[in-house]
Amino acid sequence: MREVGHFIGGKHVAGTSGRTTEIFQPMDGTVQGRVALATPDEVRAAIANAKAAQPAWAATNPQRRARVLRKFLDLVEAEYDSLAELLAREHGKTIPDAKGDIQRGLEVVEVCLGSAHMLKGEFTDNAGTGIDVYSMRQPLGVVAGITPFNFPAMIPLWKAGPAIASGNAFILKPSERDPGVPMRLAELFIEAGLPAGIFNVVNGDKEAVDTILDDPDIKAVGFVGSTPIAQYIYSRATANGKRAQCFGGAKNHMIIMPDADMDQTVDALIGAGYGSAGERCMAISVAVPVGKDTADRLVERLIPRVESLKVGPSTDASADYGPVVTRQALDRIKGYVDLGIQEGAKLVVDGRGFKMQGYENGFYMGGCLFDHVTPDMRIYKEEIFGPVLGIVRADTYEDAIRLPNEHEYGNGVAIFTRDGDAARDFASRVQVGMVGINVPIPVPIAYYTFGGWKGSGFGDLNQHGPDAFRFYTKTKTVTSRWPSGVKDGAEFVIPTMK
Repeated sequence: MREVGHFIGGKHVAGTSGRTTEIFQPMDGTVQGRVALATPDEVRAAIANAKAAQPAWAATNPQRRARVLRKFLDLVEAEYDSLAELLAREHGKTIPDAKGDIQRGLEVVEVCLGSAHMLKGEFTDNAGTGIDVYSMRQPLGVVAGITPFNFPAMIPLWKAGPAIASGNAFILKPSERDPGVPMRLAELFIEAGLPAGIFNVVNGDKEAVDTILDDPDIKAVGFVGSTPIAQYIYSRATANGKRAQCFGGAKNHMIIMPDADMDQTVDALIGAGYGSAGERCMAISVAVPVGKDTADRLVERLIPRVESLKVGPSTDASADYGPVVTRQALDRIKGYVDLGIQEGAKLVVDGRGFKMQGYENGFYMGGCLFDHVTPDMRIYKEEIFGPVLGIVRADTYEDAIRLPNEHEYGNGVAIFTRDGDAARDFASRVQVGMVGINVPIPVPIAYYTFGGWKGSGFGDLNQHGPDAFRFYTKTKTVTSRWPSGVKDGAEFVIPTMK
């Protein structure tokens, strides 16, 4: 039985709390290991290591820090296949999907190789007579990331890459459901030349999280997960004087206009709605066809495609998606399908009874498709986080855009149309943080920022891109004047440019 502890001060450390939780292999339901849940003292030991190591790392020039990240990229790419296999075994997503998880994380680290440019300040010569003004960006110190199970490589790297490139030390509290890849990434950082203590991993539950939120040496916290926990972490972190960027749940809509290419639309919905078993914060979970004819054509095309989805073990590269992460997740998703039927939605494809031959104890769920969902239903209001797509029929474009605008979540949204005017109007008016035009999963590329609005995001700055460097640094502005030519005598007024 594999035992997973913590990674503190550049080495593996066994857990001492006596509390553990099981690591499952979702494709067959077996227990493949146990992960230790950290005590407050163990978390504080990681913070102390980080605090001791950070000043020397901050004093290392940005290009040399970037060289460590470059070496790290090389090491991860050399282990690409084995990391993807480890990720798939613990999470349940297929190996091709796991490779995408890793790749999207690496792309953010690649952007961080240019951190010297992102960390430049500003300079004004002779802002006043004999006075120069300049600014500099400096690291915060010790920062932390609390990351979810559904992207155990990507999101830790989205947090750690910019934080480390900016000269901070980083504490990662990954999901206890799939800790293997974060632990291996920690080893590879050390192998790449990152000083011990700059990247630490503490596995744990709420006890570890609360220690991070309350410790005065943690200056900033980044989180991705459900909205209630995002609100909790944001409130507690900011109450303790920390910076916080917390990203929560989603209910992403796709608007389908009458002129949309229906083949392209159906392909997009199948991939965006059911890929990774719907366990993505950017998954499309609501399709909104405009007009009865559009809706009828969409449902007619979707039903056979959903029925023919290939669900398989994580090792099956030809599978469309694999199992969900835990038995509890499977039961929760099935419960939402039961609820949708009770609420009056029409279940036109029912995947609840799916069983994988040879993997009967795995956490598998067939694709489900609801028609005639209405905005008052819980299956519309709440995030299901599974392979369930709901269709909400809209009579007009105005009815359609009102749905994402009035929903409590505002993470991602898409419109499929051939009409440039409609697309442009939609992009301008929709109250959602990330918008796709004929793109079903509008995840920005790594040098733009990622973040939702409303109940999907808390904090002023987003993930990766320029916002990440703003989040992990503080600006210092210096006003400088040298003695030559300075008049004698005290000055009692605020300096101005007059």
